[in-house]
Formats: sequence, C-alpha cells, structure tokens
Amino acid sequence: MPTYVIEREIPGVHKLSARDQKAAALNSNRSLKALGPEIQWSHSYISPDTTHCVYIAENEEIIRKHAEHAELPITKISEVKNILDPTRAEMNVSEDEVAV
Repeated sequence: MPTYVIEREIPGVHKLSARDQKAAALNSNRSLKALGPEIQWSHSYISPDTTHCVYIAENEEIIRKHAEHAELPITKISEVKNILDPTRAEMNVSEDEVAV
C-alpha cells in the first residue's frame, strides 16, 4: 500500500497536554478501527500549529474518510514516492550514474 504524508494546520497543537494528546490518538485509533485494514497510522510530527502525519493507505479517499470520521482537518495530502536517507549513500551505484 502507498505511504502518504498528511499536513494538518491545527492552531495550538504543539501546546496540547499529554492527556489531550492521548485523547487525540484514541479518537484517531477509533476511526481507523471503524474503517478497517485499508488504512494505518504510522506516526505524526508535531510542529507549531501543524502536524505531519504518516499513513499507509490504499488511496487518498480513505484518508479523507478517516479525517471526516475523526473530525480532523486536512491541509495537504502527499503520496510518498521514495525515501531518501543516509543509507542511500551506501548504495552500489556506478559513478557514471551519480551526478554530483
């Protein structure tokens, strides 16, 4: 299944207490359970007034259904096409294939 990053503008989200964070996660988990195995929440990054949530899902439509069911905003949905990390530098690729 594809991986998606969902950006949500939520004013004050970075100031939520541990209790409120737990309530938000429980709310999301309930919605995910209701929708079935076609969508999984991996994790979220919290920034001032914004979250970036990583989901594995069959398509954008089910992500939108989850957001509606959990009453969460969606600012932007981006499908992840590749992951770039430090291990990429260790790949066995000829120097002719590398543009530096």
